[in-house]
Amino acid sequence: MQLAAPSIVVKPSTKERITFGNHQNLFFTEVKKQVKKHFEDKGIESTGNLNLYMKALFFTMTYLGSYAIIIFASPPIWLAISLCIYMGAAAAALGFNVMHDGSHGSFSSKKWLNTLTAHYINLLGGDAMLWKNKHNIIHHTFTNIEGFDQDIAQMPVLRLNTYQKKFWFHRFQHLYCFPVYGISSILWMFALDFQKYFTRKVGNIRISKITFKEHCAFWATKIIYVSAHMIIPAMVWGWPATLLGFFIYHFVLGITISTVFQLAHVVEDTDFPSSHFDSHKIEDEWAVHQLKTTANFATNSKFITWFVGGLNYQVEHHLFPKISHVHYPAINGIIKRVSADYNVPYHEQPTFFTAVKSHMNHLKKTAVA
Repeated sequence: MQLAAPSIVVKPSTKERITFGNHQNLFFTEVKKQVKKHFEDKGIESTGNLNLYMKALFFTMTYLGSYAIIIFASPPIWLAISLCIYMGAAAAALGFNVMHDGSHGSFSSKKWLNTLTAHYINLLGGDAMLWKNKHNIIHHTFTNIEGFDQDIAQMPVLRLNTYQKKFWFHRFQHLYCFPVYGISSILWMFALDFQKYFTRKVGNIRISKITFKEHCAFWATKIIYVSAHMIIPAMVWGWPATLLGFFIYHFVLGITISTVFQLAHVVEDTDFPSSHFDSHKIEDEWAVHQLKTTANFATNSKFITWFVGGLNYQVEHHLFPKISHVHYPAINGIIKRVSADYNVPYHEQPTFFTAVKSHMNHLKKTAVA
């Protein structure tokens, strides 16, 4: 079972890099020890199980089935719109439950199955190689660090921390944030992916060499996605109806994915560290940094946990990204207990709506600070 932290030294340029304090890693050492013992005592793998595989099959088949009905069955407009809404929610669920675990190598103990499920993002119009660089390597290492974590830097119309430039319209950002989240997936797939691809950078951090196979996968994904989700539907429905359905689908997808991320990292209690600006060093050890910059929400809701792939247990995920989300409720108590023993903060909002309120309060504060 792999419990190690990801690499924590990445060179954004030849002149600077971010490092983390060591402090003998006492907190994380103890957490890993107890979590490892949990799996040994239970005699189970830390990867996915039958429940995860059935969930993956359910969302895959209903997503493809909804698409087939829209294209081949010529349903009434109200049903077509309803199916577009469902496809947006199902696409988000596939991202949360299947692609996300696969990209971290936790969906299955079989490497080929992790590779396959990691490429579900290509089914949804994204790119597995770019996602791995942006999310697995950069976001999971430099969480909430301004200038490095691109998950807090992709929407300039929003000021997510006080180190970002302030404009007059930010005072209204708590009101317009959710419509912005709704268009985020379109921006991601049709603008930001191309920006990363052509500049070979995620923010200021250079992407390692892109292989010929990865080049082919990128272009094939974009061409097939546009063909399947725009050109073919337009042949059946015409362009006005197709563009409307495509927008509805992406709006649901974007607002769902973005909201889940924001509730995990951009709320009142989470930290946006500044110590690196002068020294390029975070004083905390990596694991402590993760707890300070991450928050759980609605962990008592079985439906939310099921739908978002355990990403409401974001603390557990950031400490143990190679453990499948189906195990997060079981190790939640261990991490809380060790955090209390070592006086490390553990952030959690009790419900989805209290987390949304905390996110909006955070946006109000950063708009004027």
